Amino acid sequence: MELSFVVNGTPRSVDVDAAETLLGVLRDRLRLTGTKEGCNEGECGACTVLVDGLPVDSCIYAAGAAAGRGVETVEGLTRDELGAALQAALVAAGGVQCGFCTPGFVTTLVAVLREDAAPSEDAVREALAGNICRCTGYSQIVDAVAATVAGRNGR
Repeated sequence: MELSFVVNGTPRSVDVDAAETLLGVLRDRLRLTGTKEGCNEGECGACTVLVDGLPVDSCIYAAGAAAGRGVETVEGLTRDELGAALQAALVAAGGVQCGFCTPGFVTTLVAVLREDAAPSEDAVREALAGNICRCTGYSQIVDAVAATVAGRNGR
């Protein structure tokens, strides 16, 4: 089947098999390898992308379900003011260590910050419940969100 959707602001069309996942199409067909393949079970969050602004685990999201939708990957969020600011804050706060989970954190947190310009620490931690990081202990990631919020508010 032909899948037509918008990826990082660009209309795309690719032929996909009915069993393909969005993760497979993004990485293998479109060569957007920033989105990581972790557990392949929707548990770790490394493959998180935004579909119409909402975070989804692309490893279990059927590619065909993205038809007509807008998909944002970490590559697209590097060109987004909020995404770029968050990524810089993650680096500055030490929230990036091995980096494997970082794309999933960035996409999830951009969705959170678009919804709530100043989320509480509890709200951030709750939003990150589906993203696993074995390196940072999460505190630096939460600190990066606070720094991003402070930067947006001119503090």
